[in-house]
Amino acid sequence: MTVGIFSAEVIFALILTTVLLNRYGNWKTQNIVVTFAVLISWYFSLLIIFVLPIDISLAAYRKCIQDKPYHNITNSSQEPTTCKTPWSYVPESTLPNMWRVVYWTSQFLTWFIMPVMQYYVKSGEFTLKEKLKNAIKSNTLYYSTLLSIVTILIIYIALKPDVHLDWQKLKAIASSASNTWGLFLLILLLGIALVDIPRELWRSSQIEYTLKKVYFKLSKLNTEKLESEGALEDVLESIKSVSLNINPNDPLYDCFQIILKKVPEDQRDFLTNVRSNLRNSTPAPSIGMLTRLHKQLIVAVHMYQRTDTQGSLMLEKAIFLEDINSNMSSREQKFKKMFDKPSKLNKYVDTSTIEWYWWCCIHPMMLKILSVITGVLSVVIVWSEMTFFKKQPVLSIFALMVNVAKQNNDYVMIQLLSTISIAYLAYCTYSTIFKIKLLNIYYLAPNHQTTESSLIFFGLLLSRLTSPMCLNFLGLIHMDSHVIKSRILETDYTQIMGHMDVIKIISDGFNVYFPTLILAVCLATYFNVGTRILSILGFPQFIEDDDLVSDYIQEGRLLVIREKERRERKLRGNEMRRKYRERSLPTANDVEERVPPSRKGNMKSYLLDNAEPIDRTYQSYTINNTLEADRQLPDVSTRPTSTWEPPRNIFSDL
Repeated sequence: MTVGIFSAEVIFALILTTVLLNRYGNWKTQNIVVTFAVLISWYFSLLIIFVLPIDISLAAYRKCIQDKPYHNITNSSQEPTTCKTPWSYVPESTLPNMWRVVYWTSQFLTWFIMPVMQYYVKSGEFTLKEKLKNAIKSNTLYYSTLLSIVTILIIYIALKPDVHLDWQKLKAIASSASNTWGLFLLILLLGIALVDIPRELWRSSQIEYTLKKVYFKLSKLNTEKLESEGALEDVLESIKSVSLNINPNDPLYDCFQIILKKVPEDQRDFLTNVRSNLRNSTPAPSIGMLTRLHKQLIVAVHMYQRTDTQGSLMLEKAIFLEDINSNMSSREQKFKKMFDKPSKLNKYVDTSTIEWYWWCCIHPMMLKILSVITGVLSVVIVWSEMTFFKKQPVLSIFALMVNVAKQNNDYVMIQLLSTISIAYLAYCTYSTIFKIKLLNIYYLAPNHQTTESSLIFFGLLLSRLTSPMCLNFLGLIHMDSHVIKSRILETDYTQIMGHMDVIKIISDGFNVYFPTLILAVCLATYFNVGTRILSILGFPQFIEDDDLVSDYIQEGRLLVIREKERRERKLRGNEMRRKYRERSLPTANDVEERVPPSRKGNMKSYLLDNAEPIDRTYQSYTINNTLEADRQLPDVSTRPTSTWEPPRNIFSDL
């Protein structure tokens, strides 16, 4: 068979990674090394998800060949059945070599390169050497902690008399430690998403709920925007103060110019006429002071730009949702927008009826259908997670489905079931990661508003979570011999990446507390325990029965009303100016009607012949009289102010 399916999935994973990285990052402003490292870490994580189903089907094919080397006579038809080659077959050495490259590259990036790179891009230093020095220094605590944990594990294993340490044993210890950390984080993320995704899909089909949530987010974004503006103003004031105490002959002047280049263009007016011969009372700047100022400016500028962009997009979304809400009860069945932006398609086809059926009928129904499907998948996953340690009888639903497909040698069904299951597990895990917002520093913001450090941080999370997630899925379908405690023909992925082993200290009760923890997290998410705790701690969360949330919703609604009023005033002003121009300027038809029939053939000569001559004597007399009158006017400060009133209605078009 060909490797067409394998090649297509490899290419599709690369395209999907590129699209995601372009959505959240900014290729034009990012460091090329950071972009390449993040692209590799994200790509390898998605590549594992797409290629693992092929590995599972090939493992089933090898098992079939092992059990039926030639053929087998079935009891029903007495016809020979052979092991058909899977449609996604690849040469035997392809997957092991690929898994080795993925494994070692990901480990090297995750544990050595990207942690240093994360602090490098956040550093306020001005040279490459100083940035690297600061990044390594900042990672000293991280590497010291990691080394201490590894040392304790090695000593613990070495003290056992029946264990001899070698390279394979050390690799197994490191893999077990990584899997332990990854599985506990996986429990938390899965438990949240398995409940939250179906529930949010169902609620999103209700336009009133969606509007309230958008109002709430808009109000929070407005608060963050005001805070970011204040933080940026403070940094700009510090820069202004430094600019009064530094001159071109100062050795730190070049560093200060680097800082000035990162000030937004719309904020650079603060330096106009700021220099003077007098020096400020603040002390002369030092390299440490400029470094801190540089780092503060980088953070403040990004926060200002991100909140401004996201606030504008959220306003557009709120206005569009209000249009949907107003069209729900429309009898004309035509979608009407308050601020319509006509597209090129609308010039030829009227799409208002299609839009009405999509947004008011089909879209809500599709969200409910997806909610039901994802709800069923979530129940299946929770049940399988709680029972996959049970070998006899087999209770894991995923294991039962894959076993039936194996018995029928249906490799297409094996790959299809595996792809759907892994894709939903990955979506649950990654969607929760993409919603994480740690102290407003590490945050994936769409529309190219994510910082380089945040991209690296989430690249680390994806690299460290994907392997435990896939090993967990192999345990769900009973293709991990260390889980079901029996000898089976395993996948190439398991042979290279290892098994779903955890640290020996806690492995004895793992099959007891693992299902209990995932069920506990699901129940806590269903009853909004974590959301209420965060709200109590001072982090506003969207809870419908909370009075504070009601205030946020009302504030968001007022922001939308103000934006609508501003746009309406702008439209009225544009319309009034257009009508005024139409009344003031004669049209071509008006000019043509006044032309005699005998002169219509030469409009240009007719207009030149009928033009009024310029009376230069009158023009000079008028200008001189105007200048003389201006000289005789009294000073403005001496005029009586009590009798003067401004002209009325001069701002009626605003």
